[in-house]
Amino acid sequence: MGRAVSARGAGPRPAGDAQPARPGRGRHRPGKTKTLQLIAEQLSAQGVPVFLADVKGDLSGISEPGAVNDRIRSRAAEVRQHWTPNGSPAEFYALGGQGHGVPLRATVTSFGPLLLSKVLELNQTQEQSLALIFHYADAKGLELIDLKDLRAVVAFLTSDEGRGELKGIGGLSAATAGVILRSLTAFEAQGVADFFGEPEFDTGEFLRTTGDGRGVVSVLELPAVQDRPRLFSAFLMWLLADLFHDLPEVGDLDRPKLVFFFDEAHLLFDDASKAFLESITQTVRLIRSKGVGVFFVTQTPKDVPGDVLGQLGNRIQHALRAFTPDDQKALKATVRTFPDSAYDLEEVLTGLGIGEAVVTVLSETGAPTPVAATRLRAPESLMGPADEAALDHAVRGSALYERYAQPVDRETAYEKLTAGQEERERERAAARATRTGRTQPRSGAESGPGPMSGPGSGPAPEPSMLEQVVASGVFRSLARSVGTQLGREITRSLFGTARRRR
Repeated sequence: MGRAVSARGAGPRPAGDAQPARPGRGRHRPGKTKTLQLIAEQLSAQGVPVFLADVKGDLSGISEPGAVNDRIRSRAAEVRQHWTPNGSPAEFYALGGQGHGVPLRATVTSFGPLLLSKVLELNQTQEQSLALIFHYADAKGLELIDLKDLRAVVAFLTSDEGRGELKGIGGLSAATAGVILRSLTAFEAQGVADFFGEPEFDTGEFLRTTGDGRGVVSVLELPAVQDRPRLFSAFLMWLLADLFHDLPEVGDLDRPKLVFFFDEAHLLFDDASKAFLESITQTVRLIRSKGVGVFFVTQTPKDVPGDVLGQLGNRIQHALRAFTPDDQKALKATVRTFPDSAYDLEEVLTGLGIGEAVVTVLSETGAPTPVAATRLRAPESLMGPADEAALDHAVRGSALYERYAQPVDRETAYEKLTAGQEERERERAAARATRTGRTQPRSGAESGPGPMSGPGSGPAPEPSMLEQVVASGVFRSLARSVGTQLGREITRSLFGTARRRR
């Protein structure tokens, strides 16, 4: 079974799918990914930029003309389609550079505590403590760029010097800090450290069109993280949240500024917290006024929570089978979610073949249109992955590659806190040396200046009380604290993601 549902204003009506069924989740695959591909290439042809989350690694072919065969000829004749092989303009991305694509990175600061808590699988108390850590770092001007920055701040706040910093706003227990640090270590062990860093990707790149007016299709390759649904969902929601608070309000447009496709959308919602689901629901509802459409592409309607489902308008439902009692319940539940129809939808949905679906969209008045059983057109781009050599060539030839390929490691929280620790160690060593020197017995020549003593031959004059205070580490620490308090604290969005200044 396949399904694609979208936020209102997601673009032209879909058409297209042709692929033999293959074993997969839900026992069969009637071609939902190819329907996704068709809608995306039609949006691109009409000047709408598209973002595709390519979880299975088989959408890169959208950039290349399709290959004609007997099945495509037959389908084109049946639906009276003038099929012409044609690729769409595409950019390819990979999280942190893991895979074929321009590296896509986010800083820990902009990622925010809510999404990071989801990825780290923290409970509510630990999530609140992580939010306090971000609050402290924001207020003190400690930039959290990569995971070592966050680890350094956590370690500082549990050290002798930093333990009292959060005392007035709840504090950070050693046990909670230990859980966070262990979770960060396990997170890094999955090979995801490179996802956090600079240069941070500007999500405005997804809004580009070509010189001939076609929308650029941005393909984010995700097969390396498909077994890590928390990371998958958190990064995709970061992208959506980042766009949400950067784009202006535009109301209802004739065509959207951008359309997101979340393939394998069940990965977004698996084990999601209540707060996370509320944020998704709110974002999907509000982002329509920013000119962004969202399609969730799923295996079963149960994959999308009801509150999110209620925000969606257009719907394409592929075949459902009812081999078991649970399948039968799912079928009946799905039928109840459609508007009233002259069809016997239970019979229609179980009888749909490959490349067939029932479709309902929102009319001009905002009401659902009658359900229509539809035979879908075939995509004109390549229905399968592009050749790896051609893909690498396209990535390295992109104007974005030079801008984002090389990671940058500048002075951030880790370096600042490490330097502060080294300074405190030097001050303590100097203090110990001073105390040791004062307790040592002095020789007669050193006990005081003699009648023949000249400049420099006796002990140095004692510094004044003011000089001692100004030179002390406590004073410098206080001065730094006062200075950083004058800086701004980073404001955050629905997802706790930082609002960046571009």
